Amino acid sequence: MSEWRLIRNDPMSGALNMALDEALMESVSGGISPPVLRLYRWSPATVTLGRFQTAERHVSLEACAGMGFDVVRRCTGGRSVLHDGEVTYAVLSPERSDLFPGGILENYRVIALVLQETLRFFGVDTELARERGGGMGGGVEGACFSAPSFAELVRDGCKMTGSAQRRQDGCFLQHGSIPIETDLQALARVFCTGGEAAVAETVDRLHKRVGWLNRWRCSPATVDEVERRLAEDFARLLGVFFLEGSPTEDEWERARVLEKEKYGNSAWTLQV
Repeated sequence: MSEWRLIRNDPMSGALNMALDEALMESVSGGISPPVLRLYRWSPATVTLGRFQTAERHVSLEACAGMGFDVVRRCTGGRSVLHDGEVTYAVLSPERSDLFPGGILENYRVIALVLQETLRFFGVDTELARERGGGMGGGVEGACFSAPSFAELVRDGCKMTGSAQRRQDGCFLQHGSIPIETDLQALARVFCTGGEAAVAETVDRLHKRVGWLNRWRCSPATVDEVERRLAEDFARLLGVFFLEGSPTEDEWERARVLEKEKYGNSAWTLQV
């Protein structure tokens, strides 16, 4: 049975969350740390941009500021995500290991099967998407939950999980989210860059494409409950043993440097 670290964080800023993911990836890739499952939260709610997205094209910065949302850029690709009322996870592991013997798509699939089992435990059955679905068009084509990618989970045509991955020095980082609750009005305002008149129409379209756990439950699940079950399913399905703890002093120090120089720097976030 493989030994992994389990790290749970209190809510943190978007910049520090992204910086800590990268600091932990450096520890794993450098052989300093065993694989890691990190479960974390956001304060305030945060929009993360995909590594290669243009902020002004894909997100209404004015709406984010008005609602008090952070905006940060991830080190991973993919589409932008509003992180609020969700379980957020990061998996950091060596590539080509016993648990992850394939490439990037196989990594997605292995992790998706764990997420699928967690959703099933809460009474929500899903299917794995086999290829990227078409976006919604309009002002929200850059939003992650407007279309599923390979091995993301779908229920009744609605995307239930989002994920993105980066590989570096023989290690990969996959971080993603399971929405527990979703505010479609806020989502529309964040990603609808066409102005106020388009928001109501966008909400209707999002309702047909965006999923969240409590949408299909009679009694709502909590973030705490889903986090606990997700950690249990990772341990059981992947056959790993978790040692729960905190980032080391060196990892926190590296994260603070990355927060200052990169993720909390507007030159990184707003780059074209």
